[in-house]
Amino acid sequence: MTTAITLCGSIRKGSVNEILRQHVSGKLREAGVEVTDLSLADFEMPIFNEDLEPDHVPESAVRLAEAFRTHDIVFLATPEYNGSLPPLVINTLTWISRQKPSPFRHAVFGIAGVSSGKYATIWAQSHLRDLLTKAGALVVPTLLGVGPAGDAFDDDGAPLEPQIKHKVTQIVKELTMFSRGGA
Repeated sequence: MTTAITLCGSIRKGSVNEILRQHVSGKLREAGVEVTDLSLADFEMPIFNEDLEPDHVPESAVRLAEAFRTHDIVFLATPEYNGSLPPLVINTLTWISRQKPSPFRHAVFGIAGVSSGKYATIWAQSHLRDLLTKAGALVVPTLLGVGPAGDAFDDDGAPLEPQIKHKVTQIVKELTMFSRGGA
């Protein structure tokens, strides 16, 4: 069975990106994927500092890197801060990128985001795609940006706009059809 982990780049209560993560998790389950929902709040890591290596690497970075290595799909919904990624996402990915073997060379990655503005995390997703690709990840092509957040979801957490519903369907299709070829 195909396996996935889903993450949210925000640990804020009531995060709209968490709503999107939950929705995509549900759609992956409907597609027959065994999904593990993870919270970055459960993977505390200090701000990255090479002086901590190799003797003080956070155990949570090792655990999360292993989760990336052992699942077929990694989905990350992230907010956008100041036209880029939030510090939580950058710090997390930096720590796990230092783990060997590479945690980015097995899974297929999907990225998405929700923002309060009409640009719908387009810059954060561009930076995230670039970061993941440079680390060796295969990121599916669909750009799933949702915004403005206030009008994005119904009371059950489903997207209201038909175009967003279509993009969710498309990203789930890509995540379940693309493969690293056993890499």
